[in-house]
Amino acid sequence: MENNTNIVLIADSGSTKTDWLLLKGNKEFSRFSTQGINPFMLNELEIVIILTKELPQLPECVEAIYFYGAGCRGEQSAIVKSAIKRVFPTANIQVESDLLGAARSVCGNESGIACILGTGSNSCLYDGKNIVENVSPLGYILGDEGSGAVMGKHLVADILKHQMPDKISTLFFEKYQLTPDQIIQRVYREPFPNRFLATFALFIGENRNNPDIQKFIIYEFECFFRRNVDQYHRPNLPINFVGSIAFFLRIELQEVAKSLGYRIGRIYRTPLDGLMKYHTAHNKAC
Repeated sequence: MENNTNIVLIADSGSTKTDWLLLKGNKEFSRFSTQGINPFMLNELEIVIILTKELPQLPECVEAIYFYGAGCRGEQSAIVKSAIKRVFPTANIQVESDLLGAARSVCGNESGIACILGTGSNSCLYDGKNIVENVSPLGYILGDEGSGAVMGKHLVADILKHQMPDKISTLFFEKYQLTPDQIIQRVYREPFPNRFLATFALFIGENRNNPDIQKFIIYEFECFFRRNVDQYHRPNLPINFVGSIAFFLRIELQEVAKSLGYRIGRIYRTPLDGLMKYHTAHNKAC
């Protein structure tokens, strides 16, 4: 079916933030961000409040919205769609998983393995149209290997259990001005501990040249490949990534991939550029 929309919104939503791209006549008009919209963490009313308060005033009526989000599957997708519909009652709305968004962004119509390494992590085998296999990420408590939240969790645990050199621990506490008790409070007593833990990924990146941090990063990425990518049994396919962790630590990521016999394809900080190309090329309607 031909798409005659002039104003289109594309959203990529993780647990920490949602990046939005406004297209006007199939060309980029503006970009902006709101806080993350994850239906496993927010109810419909909370999502409506975020959309109402944090989205900028849009220049014209939005006719189509493609929302790709963490936690968007099954009933959760319906929650997000209903919330968006309350704010944009006349728009055609499509809500899909952030993983499908990542796959469409980095693979387009080609087969490949698409991965997310941001606050959380995920991966899939993609046949050029659909996700055909997905190793469950399990979240930052049971899984999410290689993600910002899990790397932050392991870094903090290593520091508090004196598994890191004193120099690293000193730098950490000087940077964040947190006591061990305050860290425990934030993790166990306050909302969104995964977002809090993911903030420590910045420290990891800033100190990546330290041999102990370098060893730490390599180990975390090896866990991601062995517990996720290896299970697809497709070493012939390129491994593609989206997300800030993959983008800023791409040198280490490429090193680990090569050591395990994999070939890295595309690495995007955000999937929005690839999604813009995908939707304008396909000229799809919701």
